[in-house]
Amino acid sequence: MITTYHRPQTLEEALILLAQPNTVPLGGGTLLSHPQSAPVSVVDLQSLGLNTIRSGQVLELGATVTLQQLLESEHCPGALKTAIKLEAPLNLRNSATLAGTLVAGDGRSPVAACLLALDAKVTLFVNLQSQIVNLGEFLPLRPQGLITQIAIPLQVKFAFEYTSRTPADKPIVSAALAQWPSGRARLVIGGFGKSPSLAMDGTEADGVDSAARNACHEAVDDFGSAEYRMDVAATLAKRCLEDIK
Repeated sequence: MITTYHRPQTLEEALILLAQPNTVPLGGGTLLSHPQSAPVSVVDLQSLGLNTIRSGQVLELGATVTLQQLLESEHCPGALKTAIKLEAPLNLRNSATLAGTLVAGDGRSPVAACLLALDAKVTLFVNLQSQIVNLGEFLPLRPQGLITQIAIPLQVKFAFEYTSRTPADKPIVSAALAQWPSGRARLVIGGFGKSPSLAMDGTEADGVDSAARNACHEAVDDFGSAEYRMDVAATLAKRCLEDIK
């Protein structure tokens, strides 16, 4: 239950408010709109200018950029657009923010899988101090703090493949593969668990199918067995490799 509403005009003011107990940021509101029993105070971020997209050597995405805003951006990689469409239907994409998606998502999140493969960097404020962390460090723990920006590289080849129960459903298995001009390759397997799994981060993309299989050894839940996911993940990883060649 929301008991107090704040709408700060500066980032510093927002950070001071968020340092108070039982106080959480309000971006798109899709998470906070769910029924809650515990009383919370919310800090509305919409006046802080965190909804910008800037393109250069990297794509700098403000924390409150909505999924639909990113989807419609000319700078958004095509494979990431596919993942965004899977993440949520249009009505939710118009309100759900990128930072909120990363905070609330689990291993089935296509957007989290893609950004993890792209080795996204997250600007995070904790106790008024900022730090830049790899998304791979952020996702397992989801530390308390305020995300202000997510940055992804643009000078990479990138592919995303998935399988799901229906075309609009979140993946049962997904594979996201990024390869840099240097040859470095990162493969992420999603569709299960608390967060997507980094299956490979190496100097080249050889062996993606084996890496995909290894990432699924314990991927058992109501949606599929580990054996099923191992086979499908290997196939999807090979498709990703074919896509970026």
